[in-house]
Amino acid sequence: MEFNSTILLIEDNLIDQLVTKQLLKKVLDINQVAIANNGLEGLQWIIKNKKAKQKLVILLDIQMPIMNGFEFLDIFQTLNMEIQKETQIYVVSSTLDTDEIEQIRKNEFVCDFLNKPIPVEELKKQFLNSFLF
Repeated sequence: MEFNSTILLIEDNLIDQLVTKQLLKKVLDINQVAIANNGLEGLQWIIKNKKAKQKLVILLDIQMPIMNGFEFLDIFQTLNMEIQKETQIYVVSSTLDTDEIEQIRKNEFVCDFLNKPIPVEELKKQFLNSFLF
């Protein structure tokens, strides 16, 4: 099956960026992953690169400098409804803070919360069960 979505990884940690890219390549045969180092860069990427009817998957970290994941989600809700509709957001974080996890799970734009390191089989299941293929 061919993957027909764009992946945007919003993550400030260079090691996590590399590991996630390799994981996506190995598990799902995805070679193209756009990277933003914080929420602001992520929003700028979306505005510059998002095409109509293009499906977008965002893997979003929470703790980042400049604009964190929660701030990103707050601004994402103000974007065009077409962008929102064609986007799936997965929060990928190592947080153990139950209040943060609850806030993530309650966000209407977040499909799921995944702990770091990304659980390979869970990610594969999420993608295979979604509209992405």
